[in-house]
Amino acid sequence: MDLGLQGRVALVAAGSKGIGLATARMLAVEGCKVSICGRNQESLDQATKQIGHGAIGIACDVSSLSDIDHWISESQSQLGPIDIMVTNTGGPPAGSWQTITDEQWQAGFDSTLMNVVRMVRNVAPEMKERGWGRIVHNTSLVAKEPNAILPISSTLRAGLMALTRLQALELAPFGITVNGVLPGHTLTDRQIHLAEIRGKRDGLTVDEALDLQASEVPMKRLGKPEEIAAAIAFFCSQPGAYITGTSLLVDGGMTKGLG
Repeated sequence: MDLGLQGRVALVAAGSKGIGLATARMLAVEGCKVSICGRNQESLDQATKQIGHGAIGIACDVSSLSDIDHWISESQSQLGPIDIMVTNTGGPPAGSWQTITDEQWQAGFDSTLMNVVRMVRNVAPEMKERGWGRIVHNTSLVAKEPNAILPISSTLRAGLMALTRLQALELAPFGITVNGVLPGHTLTDRQIHLAEIRGKRDGLTVDEALDLQASEVPMKRLGKPEEIAAAIAFFCSQPGAYITGTSLLVDGGMTKGLG
């Protein structure tokens, strides 16, 4: 299928590894001019070589308003007006809600929710002027099925579902779609980190913890970053133009609820 993205300018936050990198690579193959951000310039340089197609990488801490503004303005300067924004970030600290500190909650709020507000607030006005735009929020299945060791993520990503719907309703008249992708257990650095936490708690090795996690998924395996990226890319596409306000689970059937 031709996604109709040739020449579109796409920004992918936290695009130096995992789902972000897989998404950036897929959009570049579809003909997008891609800019990724991340906190480490060396990692960004390595990632842009993997992405190819003239992709650029700009250092940015997505919890910082000034960093976000710099990334977007520099991307516009080098690539042109922004057509696609994929918001994405590493997960906030894991642990019990009873022991996580106020500072950790605040840091999670800035890096998981406020970054999304700031990115969309920045790119939406020009998208509205041009009458075309695609915004996709990469979040997590914990938005619909809270996880006891991920209280910050569970709380904020549930709120992000509401924000996704609000943004979609307000931007739809201007030809802009806003959707969310809710990945399940996907083999990324984040998943390995969580396996380390679970393994330490339950007396398991990391590999045993990952195998146990996979066994709980109806498909009996962990997801691949490319499988999440495929859903994100479709939401960015021209064929996906009539889909907005959706929060799509890509979790191998893991989430049990109907809502």
